[in-house]
Amino acid sequence: MGNEIKSPELQALQLNRLRALLSQNATKAMTEVRVAFANVLKRSSAIIVNSMEFLELEALSKVKQYFPAPIITIGPLHKLAPAICSSLLTEDDKCISWLNKQAPKSVIYVSFGSIVNFDKQELIEIAWGLSNSKQPFLWVVRPGMVRGSEWIESLPNGFEESVGERGCIVKWAPQKEVLAHAAVGGFWTHSGWNSTIESICEGVPMLCRPFFGDQHLNTSSICNVWKIGLELQNLERGNIERTIKRLMVDMEGNGIRKRAIDLKEKAAFYVMEEGSTSCSLNMLIKHILSV
Repeated sequence: MGNEIKSPELQALQLNRLRALLSQNATKAMTEVRVAFANVLKRSSAIIVNSMEFLELEALSKVKQYFPAPIITIGPLHKLAPAICSSLLTEDDKCISWLNKQAPKSVIYVSFGSIVNFDKQELIEIAWGLSNSKQPFLWVVRPGMVRGSEWIESLPNGFEESVGERGCIVKWAPQKEVLAHAAVGGFWTHSGWNSTIESICEGVPMLCRPFFGDQHLNTSSICNVWKIGLELQNLERGNIERTIKRLMVDMEGNGIRKRAIDLKEKAAFYVMEEGSTSCSLNMLIKHILSV
């Protein structure tokens, strides 16, 4: 596949590396799901994508060569229909009061989505990495997210004392409101697609720690194509501390933040009344009526 890829954007996605990652842990069931999904796409009369064409222009052009159906980008859905994009878990909006007390762009928001799980030692490394970075943080620890723990009882001794009011831990957060808050300057994410799109729309740079599936591809887009984030290679406290500082404090983070703001402005233009998203929606309606 590498010989077929000529565009810089597709090369930056590191597709050969991603193919190796996906095949490394592929179960028979997962392989069957992928094959079934591809076959369904080939039989579809249209493919609707929660994205914006400017984000994935080269990739969409490549995909269109393999699927005869029109591919219609109508994202970001959470901006077009915010009322129907409700959370699966109960949101703790008390964290907004905590954010209101923090300096602009100072807070690293940490959330790994609704599915990811990890072990107690990884929790401990994340905790000390956040503490040692000296950055204010809002950390979502989902009940049951840490294997063998109900919630945060596995946090290391002395952690809460070392952090004090600089940290806020919640079971779930109103993510779209958090990302739009003036105090949030970075998002440590699992790189799920919904989180990625929400972060782009608010101009928040990302610290990426993918776990499985499309999260690896999304991370490549964030870090190598759009260059609005950094990948966290391993969950070791020293590495976590250094990477948070690179994003939030060091000069390197300035360019990342500027590019993130540029994408936010493009996304805002797309959802305007005469923007490309509206045109795509009209195209979708015409296509449905014609089928």
